[in-house]
Amino acid sequence: MRASDKVYESLRADIVEWRLAPGTVLAEVEQSERLGVSRTPVREALGRLVADGLAVAQRGRGTVVSEVSEDHVEDLFVLRVALECASARQAAGSAQRASFDELALRFEAAALEIEIPGSRESYYQLVQLLDDSIDEAANNKYLSNALRTLRVHLQRIRRMAKDNPQRLKASAGEHAAIARAIASGNPEVAAAATTVHLHQSFTHIMAHAAGSERQ
Repeated sequence: MRASDKVYESLRADIVEWRLAPGTVLAEVEQSERLGVSRTPVREALGRLVADGLAVAQRGRGTVVSEVSEDHVEDLFVLRVALECASARQAAGSAQRASFDELALRFEAAALEIEIPGSRESYYQLVQLLDDSIDEAANNKYLSNALRTLRVHLQRIRRMAKDNPQRLKASAGEHAAIARAIASGNPEVAAAATTVHLHQSFTHIMAHAAGSERQ
């Protein structure tokens, strides 16, 4: 992996995990010293982060981590609904759809274990597996590429709402319903199950954001 790729991956992870909060200045000298590389790969990585929308170039300040507003969240979810529903429809028509029955069972089990210490990371890995499985079954590289970019922003937004056991339990049930619908081979049911999940996720995130502003 090139130095600029390593810097990019490191900074992207720090932004997504909120170790670098919105508004943080990403100074080339500081980041090159922190990451142990020259300024050139840092400059290249910052350019990619700006292109991704995770950072912005501001006159007089340089490159800073981009803000996350309610409007930003709403716009992302409008795109998310369109892309994920389309992907679920295509996956439901795939010959690989039978494998989603097992994923549904795993989500149903996860719903019962979500409050067990240490289970959260396993749950998020299961969500990633479902996303990857839908992408593979949909077999549409344009959809997959668009979703891959979108999911970076969604991971960042998810941290706004933090981990709520009840919401995660409900989310596991919603993911199970999506997997069941895909396995059934009904594209419209798969899209409908996806719509329900995304509506609930959006409502939860926005409610948490509003609550944070009042504190």
